[in-house]
Amino acid sequence: MDLIIGASATFAILALAVIFGTDVVSAVVFRPVYAEIDDRSLVQVTGRGHYYGDRRLPVVGILGTVLTAATVALSLVWGTPGTAVAAGLALLLLVVWLILFARISAPINKQLTKAAFDDEVPADARALQARWESIIPLRAVLLGLSILLLCATILFG
Repeated sequence: MDLIIGASATFAILALAVIFGTDVVSAVVFRPVYAEIDDRSLVQVTGRGHYYGDRRLPVVGILGTVLTAATVALSLVWGTPGTAVAAGLALLLLVVWLILFARISAPINKQLTKAAFDDEVPADARALQARWESIIPLRAVLLGLSILLLCATILFG
């Protein structure tokens, strides 16, 4: 049964690593780039980036979350108390990430996407981007910790 729990955690890690990498690249690479370009370019690049990201990344994120929940369930049934706690904490951190995304990131994504496709530059474009960027480090930390906790279920399972 350890193999099944480990497989579930491994595939959850692989899926979540895609989202984690996206958040890290946004924090480390895109933030300084966006600070150096004009507002029209900012809206076009971020809006179109959110357009594709919001259509393609949910499948990976949902898969990672479902597999994390499966790891929790499998750990409760066949694992140790430690693996169940680690997987449960990983799932809790993912839920916090999802709440942040739904309440802050997603509405901004929609505004910037609409503006990009309408070829408009909102007066608050920089403020929207600054708000979006303000939670990126936290989102990356939450996902990174979730991944580490899932690794712990493999190591100590």
